Amino acid sequence: MKKRGFLHVLTLVLIAMLLMLATSACGGDQPPPDTPEALPASGKGGEIGKGDETEEPERPQAVSSLDKVKTATIQIEAQGTFIDPDFGLLANVAGRGSGFIFDTSGLAITNNHVVAGAALLKVWVGGERDPVNARVLGVSECFDLAVIKIEGDDFPYLEWHEGDIDVGLDVYTAGFPLGDPEFTLTRGIVSKAQADGESTWSSIDYVLEHDATINPGNSGGPLVDGEGRVVGINYAGIWDANQFFAISRDQAEQIIDKLSEGDDIHTIGINAVAVSNSSGTITGIWVSSVVSGSPADDAGIQPGDIITNMEGLTLAMDGTMADYCDILRTHGQESTLSIEVLRYSSGDILAGQINGRQLAVVSSGGGPPGGGIPSGGVGYGSYVTVQDNSGALMVDVPQEWSDVDGSDWYYDDVVYTLSIWAAPDLNAFTDTWTAPGMKFDVFDDVTYFGGRDGLLQNRMDWLSDSCSFEGLYNYSDPLYIGQYAIYNNCGGSGGASYVTLAAVPLDSPSAYLILVEVQIVSDPDWDAFQKITDTFYVDSSLIGVSVPSGGDYMMVTDDYGALELEIPNWWTDVDGSAWVYDGDVVGASIWAAPDLDGFVNTWDTPGVMFDVSDDIADWVGYVELLDLRRQEMLDYCELDGRYDYEDALYRGKYDLFHKCGGAGGPWYMVLSAVSQYDQFSYLILVEAQVITDEDWDHAQHVLDTFIVVGELP
Repeated sequence: MKKRGFLHVLTLVLIAMLLMLATSACGGDQPPPDTPEALPASGKGGEIGKGDETEEPERPQAVSSLDKVKTATIQIEAQGTFIDPDFGLLANVAGRGSGFIFDTSGLAITNNHVVAGAALLKVWVGGERDPVNARVLGVSECFDLAVIKIEGDDFPYLEWHEGDIDVGLDVYTAGFPLGDPEFTLTRGIVSKAQADGESTWSSIDYVLEHDATINPGNSGGPLVDGEGRVVGINYAGIWDANQFFAISRDQAEQIIDKLSEGDDIHTIGINAVAVSNSSGTITGIWVSSVVSGSPADDAGIQPGDIITNMEGLTLAMDGTMADYCDILRTHGQESTLSIEVLRYSSGDILAGQINGRQLAVVSSGGGPPGGGIPSGGVGYGSYVTVQDNSGALMVDVPQEWSDVDGSDWYYDDVVYTLSIWAAPDLNAFTDTWTAPGMKFDVFDDVTYFGGRDGLLQNRMDWLSDSCSFEGLYNYSDPLYIGQYAIYNNCGGSGGASYVTLAAVPLDSPSAYLILVEVQIVSDPDWDAFQKITDTFYVDSSLIGVSVPSGGDYMMVTDDYGALELEIPNWWTDVDGSAWVYDGDVVGASIWAAPDLDGFVNTWDTPGVMFDVSDDIADWVGYVELLDLRRQEMLDYCELDGRYDYEDALYRGKYDLFHKCGGAGGPWYMVLSAVSQYDQFSYLILVEAQVITDEDWDHAQHVLDTFIVVGELP
């Protein structure tokens, strides 16, 4: 019998063996190199277990090598309520960033914009599974730095780079990007030692420019040298240009001690960003959140306010925080400073003082100012609900967008997509970059364009010929999930913006594909985009399609109703019994093939395994699980490579093997993944054996349709 037939037993046995290795290594010189770092025996970073109880345990030492940087690098989750200038109110949201410990007592550095205004902080040390609490000691808005104290002590820590920081120095970005619990390390060099440090959210004399890739979530993490010593603190990037920026050691060291002592520097207690509207009639410092008890809070500043003037000087006219920070540096944050504030939600103008007189209305507005900052739900006077000709699609659009087409699109006399388009002038919308408008299309076959991601990539490829890419963002609401891309300068510099969103229904991601696109030529169109994404709806009962395969596939579930999967309709040998180990149920499982015995015991039968366990998720991470499975498969196959995997619901990695059973043998795929929404809730293992070219299509269909729909046994 091939070893994959023993997977349910061997995976847990190997995990138990690794746990025993971790325990037996304690008290020796070093833990074995293959001991998973995600399996500490203690919540304290760097501790794998206890040594001889008669010996005094060694205190952690400063990290002195690149391979140990992870032990002192942290992931931070900041939870709170913010008002974003682009997306309006974000209630009870949780953003993630990185940081690093610089003192064994648990003092850590991160960016101010990661933690400012948060209601609570959670910290994962060195990729550990369980978070610990932390509190903010001191912050600097202008340096975009913060020092936090992590609960506990005896932590491993990083030291500063010794010597000059020159162009060409090899550096590494360390951290936990994209909210992923997996530690990453990317390599580059310092390309500028003193790049311009003025930005929309900070004001620093100079910063380091480098090309060691950072992504959202790397903010606040360390930029280290080849010995694991800190060169700078990552905080920004221009991804299209492969330019990334870090606050230099030389800039950070001068204020870290003060922040550690609980002193704030160059701050009034806000999480802020410099903003301006398209006409330049409104410029200032947008306040996303306010720290309770801070000078800003005492003055009456609220989230959603724009500080337009300080000490008689109009702020952010150059699009940066420079003037605001220079005033704080000149006068000191303890001084009484006059301010004017635009309360954007009402249009009121208020005047008052920091460390003095509270804000009071000096000019009443009649609602948000026209042509202002995008803030969600304002800009057009009223909205109307429009539908396609079938009545299956509906969405709210500005009343002014009265040129509406709800007809279906056809290809070879077959309905290609349900559709509704709306604009003030559809011809101008479709033929030029000068008119706003919206497209809302629904494809009844998720295989069009290669699924949701393929559809989005298709649209991005089209837009890249005429527009400049701004960013790619995740999208979710109670009904749908997907991603959207924003493009600017469509048709040339200063041209329109364009947003393209590809999504699938959350409860049935294989049912149909959604494409929503909005062309934006003025600030109110951003509000229309927000309204459209808040209201688009598909009545699936009117689409008339439930299975996208035209009968080639069938839906199967496990015996507990926890898992669903679509398989070829001739794979009739299906086992949906629970995942059992040592007499205990540890999860749910579906195995399917034309002949399960042939799939399990030979290399000549296609088939699929879909296993999900919440118990195993308590013991091992998805990468470690994949590593264990690789060790088994290498006894029978050759490794082709490891690849990243992500869809609307799950993310992980997969290994591809070939020549299984010998030369000419089949391909075999092993995917280990976690939920996009709670990476610690359960582990997913999907495996497929590929014999023919047609089986590649079946494997892809499995990846497009597997889903956890109920409570695991």
